[in-house]
Amino acid sequence: QVQLVEAGGGSVQPGGSLRLSCTTSARTFSRYTMAWFRQAPGKERDFVAAMFASSGRTYYAESVKDRFAISRDNAKNTVYLQMNSLKSEDTAVYYCAAREGDGYWNRGFQYDYWGQGTQVTVSS
Repeated sequence: QVQLVEAGGGSVQPGGSLRLSCTTSARTFSRYTMAWFRQAPGKERDFVAAMFASSGRTYYAESVKDRFAISRDNAKNTVYLQMNSLKSEDTAVYYCAAREGDGYWNRGFQYDYWGQGTQVTVSS
């Protein structure tokens, strides 16, 4: 069983930045595609960003492209989400997800492991 723990959420004004982190217990972290999803109140959980295990290739939802950046540190078993130019519509609970292997997976059911989520609130 792989455990994921997110950190770094909080409150920020529009235009501000936050960096989320997700640390895993996976022994072979480098073999996992890692992703971020988010869920706003009353809405479904949406894909945000993901990074392939082997190549480090990244892909993003259109709504966050050019503002958010996903990265990983395999030595620390950690994936990050740098969020810049935050907007009120970015307010949500952000979840980290993992699945072993490489794949263009942007649906929640495609991932095997999830963190507990961290709240991000963007408000003036």
